[in-house]
Amino acid sequence: MTARLYDISRTLFPGMAVWPGDAPFELRPTGSLAEGDSANVTALSLSAHTGTHVDAPYHFAAGGQTLEQIDLAVYWGPAQVVSVGKTSGSLTAADFAGYGLGRAPRLLVRSGASLSDPRTFQPDYVYPSPELADHLGGLGVVLYGTDAPSVDDAGSESLPGHHALQRNGIFILEGLDLTGVPDGLYELVALPLRIRGGDGSPVRAVLRTHENPA
Repeated sequence: MTARLYDISRTLFPGMAVWPGDAPFELRPTGSLAEGDSANVTALSLSAHTGTHVDAPYHFAAGGQTLEQIDLAVYWGPAQVVSVGKTSGSLTAADFAGYGLGRAPRLLVRSGASLSDPRTFQPDYVYPSPELADHLGGLGVVLYGTDAPSVDDAGSESLPGHHALQRNGIFILEGLDLTGVPDGLYELVALPLRIRGGDGSPVRAVLRTHENPA
């Protein structure tokens, strides 16, 4: 069986939902073949945390790593997709009982957020508790991915989930679209742009199934 690719990135488009207060996504033409220019060219304007994106530690921690300082190996390699029954609130290790976490060093959590309206920000979603972050750190997890827009409650200012994941050496990937992806093991590629001093970056996130020998 040949490998299959799943595009787990959200589509970027004008009018899409963004985090409240963030810059909207804009796509502005600056050159047009129809108007006699030599090429079609557009200018992009967006928050670094638009759509499917990574958070660099600098996003929430003074002195934290910026994008270009992070080892790309974090965002490329074996990953485990797990569905949770909750649609909102804090996740604990008990919510993953029976899933056999730790089968891969990258955990991608699917909840109802994958099915949310892409034009409307949904403030109710699941996020990891500090206790879960500690548990995952003990399992050797290096990346926590989620279909939710954040790893903290929408009203949080202290961001305990972000800090607990960082304390355990776990990087953050948010805003995935895991619609139609079965639970299981995959290869993940979700590389951020190489932005000097960057606190985050949109990514094109892809899962590849493992090839089975004939």
